[in-house]
Amino acid sequence: MTADVDRHELRQIIAGLSEGVILVEPDQTIAYANEAALAMHGVETLDGLGATVDAYRERFALRYRNNRAPEQYPIERVVAGERFHDVVVEVRRPDAPDVYFVHSLRSLVATDRDSKPSCLALILKDVSDQFEAEERFEKTFNANPAPAIITRLSDLRHVKVNAGFLEMTGYVRDAVIGRSVYEVDVLAGARNRDLAVSRLNEGATIPQMEACLNLPDGGSRFVIVAGQPIEMGEEPCMLFTFADLELRRKAETALRQSEERFATAFRLTPVPTLLARLDGFTVTSINDAFTRVFGYGEDSVVGRSPSETGLWVADAARERFEEAVGRTGFVPGQEVCLHHQDGSELDCLASAERVEIGEETFALLVLQDITERKRGERELFEAIEAVMADTSWFSRGLIEKLANLRQPGGHDGDGASPILTVRERQILNLICTGLDDDAIAKRLNLSRNTVRNHGAALYRKLGVHKRAEAVIWGRENGFPLHPAGT
Repeated sequence: MTADVDRHELRQIIAGLSEGVILVEPDQTIAYANEAALAMHGVETLDGLGATVDAYRERFALRYRNNRAPEQYPIERVVAGERFHDVVVEVRRPDAPDVYFVHSLRSLVATDRDSKPSCLALILKDVSDQFEAEERFEKTFNANPAPAIITRLSDLRHVKVNAGFLEMTGYVRDAVIGRSVYEVDVLAGARNRDLAVSRLNEGATIPQMEACLNLPDGGSRFVIVAGQPIEMGEEPCMLFTFADLELRRKAETALRQSEERFATAFRLTPVPTLLARLDGFTVTSINDAFTRVFGYGEDSVVGRSPSETGLWVADAARERFEEAVGRTGFVPGQEVCLHHQDGSELDCLASAERVEIGEETFALLVLQDITERKRGERELFEAIEAVMADTSWFSRGLIEKLANLRQPGGHDGDGASPILTVRERQILNLICTGLDDDAIAKRLNLSRNTVRNHGAALYRKLGVHKRAEAVIWGRENGFPLHPAGT
């Protein structure tokens, strides 16, 4: 009677517990379960659990997450008198696939005065939410391409590592998990290692710092490492994350080498060249050829815009040039007039192209001095005009070659030949034979002023301004005509 009273009082005590409790008899009969235990199995009555341990096995499928005992359910281990704690299992019902729980279990084995088991109890705690959160974290952690590793603070051993860390370092998972933070040293070569180790021992945040990890193949890899305290299953841990610096270092090295090559070519090119920021055209560099041709030194040009240095003779031409560079990004050789430092003017061909250096946009200007060439062209044309004043002793072939050097543009805008009067054709014919105005007036029995008036009208129609240009146009168009044509 007393034992039944004790058992009844015991059931009253455990009925209101938040933990689930299942009482099992030594003969494997399931004697009692409180409401919390029933809810943790998705049933409403004790019959839903099954009358015996064998019936329980038929109704529920269990999978150990830790502390596994082969071929035994925890409830069977309780019947066997085994004492255990912190056993984690997944519980499913084959007849209800949506029913899923994760239980953290411990056993309670009470004995009587004769040391015989008098109370066998399985204590359950629902940790489904915790494990679902951990599973979500696990999936996110593994899927994150950023290298990461988790270290348990109690013994400073690595407990999780993701694929990003393995790919970056070349380690295999088994060579990392269970190793200490000093065996697979995630703080190797850290710029402020003492601070990092101190923060790790305190379980405090480790700020970002550069480090150099030792790789399993004997190599090394530069990274940025940081540590953030987290908890996993109520276990304090440190989440180490890494940023790979190798690609950045390679990119920086390639950029530096490219800039060095550009600087060398810029400095050694024999053509005057300057580099200016596209916004405002402030000059940042000039080469030796620029100083040699224009006379300006770096102190006179660098840090100032061409408008401030007075390099361009015509501000309007400079503004058009700079506007074209900003609009199109490229301007081919354009004839401009620039100042030498001594005030003289130089004819130049100016070209520019937009270039990106680092994160800034520049204009690369190339200035070719063509002063001597232009002077030579002008002298050549003046000489041609001088000798063409009297072409009577030139052969037709020579006249044609001279004409090719200077085209007066003796056609209308649509390419058609101008319509000449009979008198204008007569005068053009005599001009091409080498006669001057007096001789033409005498030949045609006209006054000298009349010949000049016809000549002026003729020049306007041909689009020329000088007798030599009229002769060239006439030679190109079949003059002088046969005497009968006059």
